[in-house]
Amino acid sequence: MLAKSSTELVRQQNSALVLSALRRRGPIAHTEIADATGLASGTISAITNELEAGGIIEKIEQQPPSGRGRPRVLFSPRRSCGYVITISISSDAVQYSLVDYAGTLLDRFSEPREQGGPSAFVASLSTAINRVLQRSRISADNVMLVSISSKGLVHRTEPVLTWSPVYGSDAIDFAQALAKDWSAKVILNNETLLVASALLERETRTPASGGAAVAALSLGHSIGLGIGRAGATGGREVSAPNFGHMLHVPNGAVCRCGSRGCVEAYAGFYAILRTAFEVPIDTVPAKFVPLNEIDKIAGHARQANRNAKFAFRQAGVAIGNGLSRLLSLHGHMPVVITGPGVRYYDLLEEGLREGLAESHSVRLGGMPELRVMTDEQSLLFEGHLSYAFSLLDQTVSGSRERRKAGSL
Repeated sequence: MLAKSSTELVRQQNSALVLSALRRRGPIAHTEIADATGLASGTISAITNELEAGGIIEKIEQQPPSGRGRPRVLFSPRRSCGYVITISISSDAVQYSLVDYAGTLLDRFSEPREQGGPSAFVASLSTAINRVLQRSRISADNVMLVSISSKGLVHRTEPVLTWSPVYGSDAIDFAQALAKDWSAKVILNNETLLVASALLERETRTPASGGAAVAALSLGHSIGLGIGRAGATGGREVSAPNFGHMLHVPNGAVCRCGSRGCVEAYAGFYAILRTAFEVPIDTVPAKFVPLNEIDKIAGHARQANRNAKFAFRQAGVAIGNGLSRLLSLHGHMPVVITGPGVRYYDLLEEGLREGLAESHSVRLGGMPELRVMTDEQSLLFEGHLSYAFSLLDQTVSGSRERRKAGSL
């Protein structure tokens, strides 16, 4: 029994390797699969035959450019094998995307975020998922996975949002809440963790000796951080420490989480508004601040308004101090700054660098590389697909009896 289990596990891992190679490199031939995976030719033949018979991959015949000779046989994931729905939850909107098994985006739309309690919010998600399927005329049975992302604290093993800026400690179990309408597996990840995962994927496409590390810092209503590390042997680790609610000033300004002195209480949008208008630091912050209000403060700051400039500088210092602790604990790495707050980076940068420079590790090792990327949504979507298909490829390749496309 142990030998059988071990053999089955190896077969499943090898199948997942083949599927991963097909995703990363597009339609490729038998020899290219061998180059990408290191598997023996006979093993690849057995795996591709089984995956093709199960409706998981398909063959494509590519004619030679000269028109003579035998066609080249390429393999790729079968698009109709099944579908993934991604749900990206932000402070004021929710974006829904439908993707086929080959990773092709089929549909996408956004809706304003439901302003009621958790029950009303989950009901709106279920309604929107139905709308996704109706628009594309796809059966619910063919949805293999629903991948959700949100700011806040996510349970380590279950799709449960344990704390969020909008609902506080009112936990949401997405799998349980959607179970009555959906049989597809539901996963939940912290938004910035997925962004860091996508950045790490980009960093490691060209292998470098010694591995790579990158941090993703998301600026906006909330302050999020993701850390991605890749080892020299190919292993990867991505995490999302609770950066925004790390202590910045003891007994300082009140944060949305209920604590005092958090980084976010000085650097989030509500904190910038509070400082600019000299609102007392013990005032309970608003759950959401319209972006146009921060735009107005930024306009005043760029016109040299003292309070407005100070609000952004103080936010920058808080972020810089937080990043200095990150580097002290995890070592130097590039920091990629994303999120809606990057539109104010010119106002934040001086304070951010000042906060970083106060760190002993920065004084010794120098200022880390700071990059600004404006398209956080593209990174988030890449992270969704990376996690979703990594999980699906392991699951699908583990089923010998799979014969019907679209079932899991």
